[in-house]
Amino acid sequence: MSIILEIQNVNKRFGGLQALDDVNLKVEEGHVHAIIGPNGAGKSTLLNCLVGRLVPDTGAVTFNGRSLIGAKPHEINQMGVSRVFQTPEIFEDLNVLQNVMIPALASRDGAFKLNLWRGVDKEAEIRDFALHTLEDVGMADKRHMDAKAMSRGDKRRLELAMCLVQNPRLLLLDEPTAGMARADTNNTIDLLKRLSAERNITKVVIEHDMHVVFSLADRISVLAQGHVIVEDAPENIKGNKKVQEAYLGGAQE
Repeated sequence: MSIILEIQNVNKRFGGLQALDDVNLKVEEGHVHAIIGPNGAGKSTLLNCLVGRLVPDTGAVTFNGRSLIGAKPHEINQMGVSRVFQTPEIFEDLNVLQNVMIPALASRDGAFKLNLWRGVDKEAEIRDFALHTLEDVGMADKRHMDAKAMSRGDKRRLELAMCLVQNPRLLLLDEPTAGMARADTNNTIDLLKRLSAERNITKVVIEHDMHVVFSLADRISVLAQGHVIVEDAPENIKGNKKVQEAYLGGAQE
């Protein structure tokens, strides 16, 4: 078993609120690891500690043998960690292809800017790779569409393409089906399953929709009041009494 992400004794407090309480978690490379829990359990806080938006008060976060503590978000991204946000973060004034080319250029040049000293042939390579990635998520036919004109489901798929074009080793998905109709949700599940089969990308999924969780996850960790109360295979989570108690009488926002 190869562990690509390890969280050790992570704590985070906001004033009198203990948002994360001695969190320990290991994610196996190539697997889909879901993090679930009631509202206010600390899931988003934990995710923000993984991408550099928050710094834990104590503890360690290690990705592929390197510490993420104190690293800036763009530095963590350059290490091979990408995140799909709960609310799609796209460039709405650009078209779909341009949206995917920007992070591809950033991955190559180390910043979200066009290196004007590069030859046109290099930009053609970026364009071709962006198109290939759009084909992977089933959006090549929409490459010239303005991003702001797309449905919510397509915006989520676009953001996923923007992450995939960077060739991440770890993909963090924060409620990837939030606000979607059931048909879009099922399409997203199928897409993520196909990507798991075709690309060796480890995924950490935060999701409230248990249909999504049990369709995708190899392993599930349950957070309640900032602490991991259970970690197990999906088939052992459904009937777990601690999990049932957390959801029926657990933490509130």
